[in-house]
Amino acid sequence: MDTRPVVVGVDGGPDSLRALQWAAEYATAVDAPLVALTAYQLPNIYGPYAMAGWEGSSELESSAREMLAHAVRSALGDDASVKSAVLQGHAAKSLIAASRDARLVVVGSRGRGGFRGMVLGSVSQHVVPHAHCPVVVLPHSSGETE
Repeated sequence: MDTRPVVVGVDGGPDSLRALQWAAEYATAVDAPLVALTAYQLPNIYGPYAMAGWEGSSELESSAREMLAHAVRSALGDDASVKSAVLQGHAAKSLIAASRDARLVVVGSRGRGGFRGMVLGSVSQHVVPHAHCPVVVLPHSSGETE
């Protein structure tokens, strides 16, 4: 029995919510655990304050956790059986690392910062060629407002 999870990248945007719904349906169909993953990055700080470090990392992590919980509730409801993973780092690198132990990685084709006309967003462009398992990229729905 394959116990590896289905991992889905979530940034709170419409494409990632659709990816979360699709991943949940797939995980149920193959009786796999579902992991909803989001990542946050600390800002680059240069100049005299760089040595002091940045004190806002706990706020960024808290915001990421809140966004992920809201996304899971919005896409799947309160009863969803989903493990949440909030990681510090670049989203694509975090998903690629998670793909080592996953049976499947699912992402939306465009993230929240997607540029009009792009076929794939930067995260999906990086995950697809570097993942250690199969990747599903859900296409952008043209019916959604941007």
